[in-house]
Amino acid sequence: MMQQTIPVVDLQLFLHGDQSQQQTFITTLGQALETLGFFAVVNHGVDRDLIQQAYQQAEAFFQRSDDVKLRYEDAALNGQRGFTRFGKEHAKDHPAPDLKEFWHVGREHHLANLDPIEIPEFCPVMNQLYQQLDQCAVTLLEACALYLGEPRSFLSNMTIAADSILRIIHYPPIPEDADPASLRAAPHEDINLITLLCEATDSGLELLQRDGTWLAIPNIPGQIIVDSGDMLQQLTNGLLKSTTHRVVNHGDRDRRFSMPFFVHPVAQTDLTPLPSCITKTGNEVKFPKITAGEYLQQRLAEIGLK
Repeated sequence: MMQQTIPVVDLQLFLHGDQSQQQTFITTLGQALETLGFFAVVNHGVDRDLIQQAYQQAEAFFQRSDDVKLRYEDAALNGQRGFTRFGKEHAKDHPAPDLKEFWHVGREHHLANLDPIEIPEFCPVMNQLYQQLDQCAVTLLEACALYLGEPRSFLSNMTIAADSILRIIHYPPIPEDADPASLRAAPHEDINLITLLCEATDSGLELLQRDGTWLAIPNIPGQIIVDSGDMLQQLTNGLLKSTTHRVVNHGDRDRRFSMPFFVHPVAQTDLTPLPSCITKTGNEVKFPKITAGEYLQQRLAEIGLK
């Protein structure tokens, strides 16, 4: 069996283990985010059959003609719901477009989700997956808060009713005339608190290590890959790392699907670095005062969605 290259934690040990097992989970998770910015989680409570159903629904939608898909692209939504066409998004500071198209699902009370009427099971399946990933994220944020020495619900409370986003990505077969500088996803960092990446349909994910080399993260059934984003890095004054990562092109030019769940805090959340984390990182404030909403709007403009 293929070995994972990043630390692996078992969520059931945090939920149901003894005190020693729970503490080991918290420490492993926290140290992984300090050193690599990534870990993998097993026994995560997200239904694997549901994940596969979601990929089937995604394939059913993305194989439709561009005319059909573009019915669900609304420029007024800044890419925050529905369809975003191939080549629209690029990584921050990277001019070449990413070789992907995608669909966004969020909380209905922020913006209404779009419903592709050609695929009747699409919305029910994606909404159910959204709920399960959201619950998993809450639990992981509780462990993260305990690692930081904060109250258990400190981070998860920031996400209650926040507009976390499930992104369903289709990386089509790479066209022969693609820009040589284009990758399926160019090197970037996520903006949010944490990201949960459902097991993709193919490999390609790599993270940038501190020594400047790229580490491949294999796609292993039953594992969800988790990474910390810029907002968590900011809040912890750089204690927890937002690590550069990418999705590389494979020579066989096969299509690929993935489904990251971007966990956001509510817009008014103050991301000023925590005093406890300032103490742990040399007593120097490394990041400016900013709210989560201001941070998000700034990044949407930088990556071409706004």
